[in-house]
Amino acid sequence: MVQVRVNEGVLWVEAEAYPLRNIAHVGQRVLEIDRGAVWKRFIQRTLVCLFLGGFIASVAGTFAVLVWLAVHGLLVWQLVKTLAKPTLYGLVLNTSGTQHDAVWSTEESEIMYLVGEITKAIGHPDIAQITYNVQHAVNGDIVNQYGDHNTGKNQHSGSGNIVGSR
Repeated sequence: MVQVRVNEGVLWVEAEAYPLRNIAHVGQRVLEIDRGAVWKRFIQRTLVCLFLGGFIASVAGTFAVLVWLAVHGLLVWQLVKTLAKPTLYGLVLNTSGTQHDAVWSTEESEIMYLVGEITKAIGHPDIAQITYNVQHAVNGDIVNQYGDHNTGKNQHSGSGNIVGSR
């Protein structure tokens, strides 16, 4: 659970403070699994496994068939595990040209509520007072990928980082 509150003109996300007067934009970000890419990778790995497994089984016999079944079982397990990951929704704050992903949740309604309440608070920064607990907050790191085979890990300054694709 992550606590988000507005008090005395400041938006607090856990221990991170964002003065309301410095927030230029409040929005939502969606991270979801690219299911087409997941299936494509699974099919490619399965074909390689079938080809190599058939070749090795013809040379090595029964033990190789058992190893092939175990490897294919792992491929199926990895497919199911990846496809079961939920879509994630992030609260995005832009301050002075810098974008901050303040909090992440598996529930879109929590983030949409925060976007609305923070937008209202920006209009009346001196009188706005809210406290909201994000019940479905997500923790981890953000991994951004731009282009094929390019990976990089970015540490996040706010609460609720995630491991994301896309």
